[in-house]
Amino acid sequence: MASDNKSAAAFRTIGEVAQATGLAPHILRYWESRFPQLRPITRAGSRRYYRPEDVALIERIDQLLNREGYTIKGVQQLLTREPVVPQADAAGAARSSRPAPVASLAAIRKLLADALDAD
Repeated sequence: MASDNKSAAAFRTIGEVAQATGLAPHILRYWESRFPQLRPITRAGSRRYYRPEDVALIERIDQLLNREGYTIKGVQQLLTREPVVPQADAAGAARSSRPAPVASLAAIRKLLADALDAD
């Protein structure tokens, strides 16, 4: 990120996100109008603060638009179909690669039940 002295969970300004992703600030503001999932926190004076999950979403949109050749409409449709799972880390792992919370809990429950049965 632009400020390496910030923690991974720290909020980022639009300038920091723009510098880290290589995208212009006006592109980020435009994407906010086109993608309802991208909603940074705004404070007094309309100053934007991006959470780590916002930055991960920006990186995902950038990947789809600029590297994989999707159109804006195609990315909008893709993002509406993807389950939104909050990310625990700021590394930017793909959201779709994470299991749904219910499935994870069911798997843990089964492991515990099997362990109790084996005991």
